[in-house]
Amino acid sequence: MKKIGSTLVFLGIFAIVLNFVNMVPRVLMWIYAWGETSAWGIKIGIIVLGAILWFIGGKDEKEEEMQ
Repeated sequence: MKKIGSTLVFLGIFAIVLNFVNMVPRVLMWIYAWGETSAWGIKIGIIVLGAILWFIGGKDEKEEEMQ
């Protein structure tokens, strides 16, 4: 879980940085079909989801170490 979460956070931040330099990857062009505001919401949502998965994954690893 922690690896998936960190990957999502990285991809979300990477998408935001690429948007500032006008180099949006083709894979992410679909999020701009609904407008700039929706695209920002999706990118921020990806970062938040990744952070949640990262924190959940961290708790699971601590529980496994205690057993």
